Amino acid sequence: MASVTDRTLLRTCPLCEAVCGLEITLDSDDHVTAVRGDKADPFSNGFICPKGASLGHLDEDPDRVTAPMIRDRASGAWRTASWAEALDYIAERFAAIVAEYGSQSAALYLGNPNAHTVAGALYVPVLARALGTRHIYSASTADQMPKQVASGLMFGDPLTVPVPDLDRTDYLLMLGANPLESNGSLCTAPDFPGRLKALRKRGGRFVVVDPRVTRTAKLADEHLFIRPGSDAYLLFGIVHTLFAEGLTDVRVPVSGLDDVRSAAAEFTPEAVATRTGVPAETVIRLARELAAAPSAAVYARMGTCTAEFGTLTQWLVDVINVLTGNLDSPGGAMFADAAIGGIRRSKPFRIGRWTSRVRELPETMGELPVATLADEIETAGEGQIRALITVAGNPVLSAPSGGRLDGAFATLDFMVSVDRYRNETTKHADVILPPPRTLQSAHYDFALLQFAVRNYARYSRPLVPLDGRPSEPEVLARLAAALTGQPHSPTDGPDPLTALDEMLIMGTLQKAGMAQRRPELHGANSTEQRIDMMLRLGSYGEWNGGTLNLQVLLDNPHGLDLGPLRPRLPGALRTESETVELAPRPLLDDVARMRARLADAAPDVVLIGRRQLRSNNSWMHNIATLVSGSNTCTLHINPADVARLGLGDHAVVKSAAGTLTVPLEPTEAIMPGVVSLPHGWGHTGSAQAVAGAHAGVNANVLTDDSVVDVPSGNAVFNGVPVTLIPA
Repeated sequence: MASVTDRTLLRTCPLCEAVCGLEITLDSDDHVTAVRGDKADPFSNGFICPKGASLGHLDEDPDRVTAPMIRDRASGAWRTASWAEALDYIAERFAAIVAEYGSQSAALYLGNPNAHTVAGALYVPVLARALGTRHIYSASTADQMPKQVASGLMFGDPLTVPVPDLDRTDYLLMLGANPLESNGSLCTAPDFPGRLKALRKRGGRFVVVDPRVTRTAKLADEHLFIRPGSDAYLLFGIVHTLFAEGLTDVRVPVSGLDDVRSAAAEFTPEAVATRTGVPAETVIRLARELAAAPSAAVYARMGTCTAEFGTLTQWLVDVINVLTGNLDSPGGAMFADAAIGGIRRSKPFRIGRWTSRVRELPETMGELPVATLADEIETAGEGQIRALITVAGNPVLSAPSGGRLDGAFATLDFMVSVDRYRNETTKHADVILPPPRTLQSAHYDFALLQFAVRNYARYSRPLVPLDGRPSEPEVLARLAAALTGQPHSPTDGPDPLTALDEMLIMGTLQKAGMAQRRPELHGANSTEQRIDMMLRLGSYGEWNGGTLNLQVLLDNPHGLDLGPLRPRLPGALRTESETVELAPRPLLDDVARMRARLADAAPDVVLIGRRQLRSNNSWMHNIATLVSGSNTCTLHINPADVARLGLGDHAVVKSAAGTLTVPLEPTEAIMPGVVSLPHGWGHTGSAQAVAGAHAGVNANVLTDDSVVDVPSGNAVFNGVPVTLIPA
């Protein structure tokens, strides 16, 4: 029973892309006693998943790092340090390394949680600039980069990403996505299950294409097995049929239509059927259904992005949405209009402005593929990485060839991690700088609301006071100051965070011709004043003809519904032609690679990943309430393959990159010739007691960092050829 001293406060859940509103009850000692869904939130309407319900356990995890830690290299022993000592040590070591080897000897790796924090959105870019290096890496090239490359080339901006208009569509074709487990990805939609059920209840049709019968597939009208990595062939077969049968209905300004028609010529339904395992008559039927539906959307996610032809798959998704008249149309694939939008690009998007030193892989969105991070550490010469900063990332478990990265990190001259845990990656750090508790941080979803299925905004102030420790923005601002030789210690000169924010605020206002309006900005601190400025300048802002500012969001703590998605073309386009570029040259060039593989025989067995409802990558496995049920590290395999290969309870799985021994979980839910292992496991060498007791195996020992999706450089985790023998 709640105490009379308990209080219930509101905030947004930061643990996945669903942005659900939460009601959090705290006792008089600021401990979480209950977490419920916020029924008054107009977007999530009270929906909550097991991760959100466990937020209090994550917030108060006894294994989290609570003070700066320094590791003695000789003994390997860790000790706590003051913020001043830790930052001084970082400043000294980085200055020495850069003086000897140059700025390109430093690197930055950013993990997935940066997309879910105010600090990640506003202050990580400052940290990257402070390093002055081209060695920027992130989880993006182990995740969504193919979608952003395809969108950048088609629409001129990689953040202009169409999402299915779930609440109004009549037909949804979903490939390689499992939102009943993931809660959605690059498609911000709280209560994704409820929205899919509503689609069917109103008479719509929902089709899932996946090598597994996932929880999402069980909810669909139809599930189709497909060979992993062949989604682009299926989509090209649909494009071929739309042209061949005269089913196209283009309603947005486009260029390159004839080039797409020519590119699709050889990908007949009969030709792609052999490659995909989807019968030709089914390919034709899908094309006809998409064209005939009053409204329709094609949506493809993680399983298709992390594959050999990931960017081509994402491109063809929106080619089909265009050809069927469903791009930028209610019920089709539409563009969110976030209250705080991205930076308006002055030039059309392009890739490959520079390349990596060792393998010459192209830059995308200012970063290099994580698949070549180990190369850049291990290979001697000018520009070799000798110092690394990681922020909220665990690439040893989440990046390809994880075992190789584990060894490479051990050879670095110096490493700093901004992280809440000593884990498989941060165990190599010389210094760990911990962020505060989750509930001690403000929250606004800068990135995720740009991919929302309904326009919406919500701001959450910190629920628990900092009690003298630095905020997460302050940690990053002081770290950036230390790297550039500026005053950085809490007792050393002016606050670098306030000075930084003031410079950014005035620079933005001067550029907008509004410097005189600086006194109008509201906020309890300089970070809030930046957010207030961004809201006022945004699509609904009071300096842009609307009414929105920070105070309006503070007065509406459950969030604000800003309306359904609305057509935004051609205004949202940033292409040079001011049209949707249906046939970007880098993608047409990659079609030749795909065409050459059309007749390839399928490997005997291939490996794919698996998303789990109680897990988000590697960092929630230390919560006892989440390491239960189906959230286990087993290899899903069809019983026919168990019998055919003479396997028992365990198997030795070998790939070109490595070998694992894994427990088997036979299930008819996965197609023969395919096995599935969840990623993010393999918890060895960390200081996380619960995770260590449920260690599992690191699936990325089997993935090969030499294999990438060519246009984006994204790592390939799905369709990895493997052999299985009895253990």
